[in-house]
Amino acid sequence: MKKGRYTTILIAIILILSFLAYMGLEGFTLQGYRFKSFGEVIKRGLDLQGGVTVVMEVQTDSLETTELDVIKNLLEMRVNKVGVSETVVTTEGAKRIRIDIPGAFNSSEIVKSLSTTGVLTFKDPDGNVILTGSDVKLAEARVDNTGAAIVSLELNESGTTKFAEATKKFIGKQISINMDAEQISNPVVNAEISNGEAMITGMDSLEEAQFVAGIIASGALPYPVKAVEVKTVGPTLGANALPNTMKAGMVGIGLVVILMIGYYRKPGFLASLALGFYIYLVLLIFYSIDATLSLPGIAGFLLTIGMAVDANVLIFERIREELKSGSDVKKALDAGFHRAMSSVLDANITTIIAGLVLYFVGTGAVKGFALTLMIGIVVSMFSAIVITKQLLKIGLHTGMLKKPSDFGVKEAIANA
Repeated sequence: MKKGRYTTILIAIILILSFLAYMGLEGFTLQGYRFKSFGEVIKRGLDLQGGVTVVMEVQTDSLETTELDVIKNLLEMRVNKVGVSETVVTTEGAKRIRIDIPGAFNSSEIVKSLSTTGVLTFKDPDGNVILTGSDVKLAEARVDNTGAAIVSLELNESGTTKFAEATKKFIGKQISINMDAEQISNPVVNAEISNGEAMITGMDSLEEAQFVAGIIASGALPYPVKAVEVKTVGPTLGANALPNTMKAGMVGIGLVVILMIGYYRKPGFLASLALGFYIYLVLLIFYSIDATLSLPGIAGFLLTIGMAVDANVLIFERIREELKSGSDVKKALDAGFHRAMSSVLDANITTIIAGLVLYFVGTGAVKGFALTLMIGIVVSMFSAIVITKQLLKIGLHTGMLKKPSDFGVKEAIANA
């Protein structure tokens, strides 16, 4: 009865993995609802779909971290006017900002847009400019008495006069706040404001309020910026890269599975099942954290697949050593995992440390490689230590792993 129950569990695991693999590769539609494949939901980097990468450098000798963040937010607003989704804007080092724009190929127009100084304006309902950034003395994000996030504004003398006249005239109407041609807020005037203080409400979070306050406080770019690196990846190259990469990855994974089963036999088959769950979990994490997958990132992912198999190899070799010394299969399994643990942890923790260095010191594609490498390593340890171990125990209970020869160990050697 017990053997039959574990056999059913093993069959169920194989069926579940087969379903997850199909869903991850192809997706499916159920009653009109589309469950998308990983290829449809995971963002692709420029090298997989084409686009423009621009690295802007702030032209100043001294720059505070907060100033760099404000400039990053301003540039992000400008690049979003291109109408491209999934734009990635990140800071690099002390003075550089990297902007990845998928699907855009007019690099000269983008660089021109990013390099201009920018203008902050307050406009009436007819689109006439009431105030400019030079009229704002202070903009600060805070939380009001009700717990709602707001932006508090303090105007200078000329701004106070202009704003008092405008708010008196447009009570019940909206005055928009714009950076260049991008509207960042459109509050309704509830009463005349004559004390030079105003409040912008309607923010979803304090982070959003801080973003708007930073834009308003900075007005135009506080320092000029210059494009120091511009790269364009054509749509044809990007379109061909992903299918070729997927083919290479599938061939590599297939060869790994064949070698594992050919050398370790039944345990190798169970380890291949664990590898399937590992691949699904890593891709699920990429989707959950909204990661953008690039060619270096895929390379890091494929590297961790090899490292996941490497952990299984260490464990299986320890198990075989125990079997050769005369231990029965159950004791050999427990002892093999226990004795291989230090080697598995040492190898993976060392690689994680290297990944951390690459992530914090590297830029652009190097960061993507490091991030996927670290995520893959952590999940690979979970796969080897937990999933593979449980599958081997199920195999033991089903009678699939009942003698040393199932691990490729000859009976004569095991009983020596």
